[in-house]
Amino acid sequence: MSGKLAGSSDGAYADDVDGLFRALRGFRPRPEIEIEEIPAPAKLASHGFAMLAECFDGELEVANGRFVLLHEPGGQETWGGDLRAVTFIKADIEQEMGSDPLLPQVGWSWFEESLSDLDASHLSGTVTLALSSSFGELADRASQSELEIRASWTLDASTISEVLDHVERWTELLAHCAGLPPLSQGDGISTMVRRNK
Repeated sequence: MSGKLAGSSDGAYADDVDGLFRALRGFRPRPEIEIEEIPAPAKLASHGFAMLAECFDGELEVANGRFVLLHEPGGQETWGGDLRAVTFIKADIEQEMGSDPLLPQVGWSWFEESLSDLDASHLSGTVTLALSSSFGELADRASQSELEIRASWTLDASTISEVLDHVERWTELLAHCAGLPPLSQGDGISTMVRRNK
């Protein structure tokens, strides 16, 4: 995987949930993406981890999102497993692309393709295309388009490394939605920014 893992050995996540969360804190995405840990929802599962991601093109933020990982020992029936990812991505898109009525279907296909060679099941979600136009004293502003992908899936993973593969694919999807080129081998890595609690 192209994302880097600092200071963690691989193993079965179910035997070491704290180790899994340490590994998530050590995950490093591509250089254009900055991530920070945020509080996880407390009532959805026994264990949870959440991160906020911001994707930049130069100094301009072009996309952002959230990744929440939920773990319920023994699983939840609706999940079909014991590990569930719940995610959100919002990206600015070109006006010409935003006028394409098929863009929501394209956005969902991007999501499915991002997980295509990983063990994932029970995929669900929505894709929203938001177009905004300005009027009155704001009429000189250009129209804006945003793509939003809200999705969740069950991770059919057994090791910490396999879980991190899902996180990496999600950050790649974020970059793709932002219009960034694929990451070349050997590019640098960013650092995780920790929010003061």
